[in-house]
Amino acid sequence: MTSPSQTPLHGLRVVELGQLIAGPFAAKTLADFGADVVKIETPKTGDPLRKWRLLKDGTSVWWQVQSRNKRSVALDLKEKEAQDIVRQLVKDADVLIENFRPGAMEGWGLGPDDLLAINPRLIMLRISGYGQTGPYRDKPGFGVVAEAMSGLRHLTAEPGHVPVRVGVSIGDTLASLHGVIGILMALHEREKSGQGQVIDVALYEAVFNCMESLLPEYSAFGAVREAAGSALPGIAPSNAYRCGDDGYVLIAGNGDSIFKRLMHTLGRDDLGNDPELTDNAGRVIRVAEIDAAVGAWTAQRTVTQVMEALDKAAVPAGRIYTVADIAADPHYQARGMIQQVQMDDGTSLAVPGIIPKLSRTPGSHRRNAPTIGQDTDAVLGEMGLTPTQIQALKDKGIVA
Repeated sequence: MTSPSQTPLHGLRVVELGQLIAGPFAAKTLADFGADVVKIETPKTGDPLRKWRLLKDGTSVWWQVQSRNKRSVALDLKEKEAQDIVRQLVKDADVLIENFRPGAMEGWGLGPDDLLAINPRLIMLRISGYGQTGPYRDKPGFGVVAEAMSGLRHLTAEPGHVPVRVGVSIGDTLASLHGVIGILMALHEREKSGQGQVIDVALYEAVFNCMESLLPEYSAFGAVREAAGSALPGIAPSNAYRCGDDGYVLIAGNGDSIFKRLMHTLGRDDLGNDPELTDNAGRVIRVAEIDAAVGAWTAQRTVTQVMEALDKAAVPAGRIYTVADIAADPHYQARGMIQQVQMDDGTSLAVPGIIPKLSRTPGSHRRNAPTIGQDTDAVLGEMGLTPTQIQALKDKGIVA
């Protein structure tokens, strides 16, 4: 395990006021690389993610990933004394992360004007459905809605069928990662100016930023991209093909030389050497013919046979993994992407490894996810409160 002083963000102080996915994922990413993240939670119930999906001993195993390396302080933010504690934390903080609906922080007296007046060097990341401005700012917004508004959900379907969810909270995660990028850029700029700033990340904008040529194609040609199932529209061949054992293999034979190798492997040099198919533009015109040729070949072979032949031909391909495949895969193991961590009760839990991989100062799992308010006394003590003062706050229900 990397020692705290060797991590790239050692000494960075972060206050996390978010809950569920977007804000906490951003803070988790910083914590993995050494930031001291103090997570503020509501007393008794804590972050709702603690109870999401599958629970072990009453707590979500997802929580063990989302909140590793963090410290938990339980505060009732509706109370003025709790708000004062946040202000005190902000005095010495580098970053504050929140993902409440716009206006919530201002209602508590914790808006940017308030906090930057306390600490002009503070960097404040605000993640919301629609951003802090604009006609939709006050609407509630979750990641799934952002995926729809960004144009992503329109594309995630078989043609003519109901658009489907990606399968994970991709809108929240993309917003989180954009937020982390913003924090790191703001920290770099602060080295020159000495000033903090506010980072405004909207869920729908983070997804829209990843929509590639969607808008310029519409602007230039009036083209509205439609759902294409497993195919990659305008790039051929790239699709999922059914095999003889009812499994699927994703094959991306869309490079010019790769296409020739793929066709040779299929025994279809007539297509591989066809002058009309030497580049992508020509292949797109005849994509149905190419897909039929590839599909006919895969249908006569098992997934394993298809993969062996394509690996030998250096054609990019992959079978579709379940999580059981992931857990057993030697490459995941060799790259440290399946980490076994020991829970507080002594049991072992497999969790995703940490990325990106830094050669000299990598991130690490240094601490398990905290229980609600596990670090309240320690953090308040660091602020200068005495045990008597902390107990008085607990007696009032302001902290836990």
